[in-house]
Amino acid sequence: MTRTEKACLALASLLGAGLAANGLYMLASPAAWYFAVPGVTTTGPFNQHFLRDIGLIFVLIGVAFLLGVARPALRVTLWGAAALWLAGHALFHVWEVAVGICGTSALARDFPAVTLPALIAIALTVWAARHVTPAPSASSYR
Repeated sequence: MTRTEKACLALASLLGAGLAANGLYMLASPAAWYFAVPGVTTTGPFNQHFLRDIGLIFVLIGVAFLLGVARPALRVTLWGAAALWLAGHALFHVWEVAVGICGTSALARDFPAVTLPALIAIALTVWAARHVTPAPSASSYR
């Protein structure tokens, strides 16, 4: 395994663990999460059901990254789907600024937890697509 591959898999593991941990926090204690994360209280009133719904998404995309580390043949699909959601989430935050829902300061405030994970996920997915490990064929089990 090359140093680049080790670094990418370590980064994917950290991203996956962080996303899953965030989702578990949202599921276990939505009110604490709502008041702990900077800027969240300015996006609307507390909604336990909505936060838990989004918490489930974060757990799933975190698990997708962790599973992709362990299953190279599924990596592009798992990481790609997770990257699409994270990128959509980041673009939604940009849209909120563009239409005046949030001030431009929200972009800098949200960058570490919203935009950066999306950029990392996209970069990891591109790397994985360039280093695809083919799935085993049925004949390889004989």
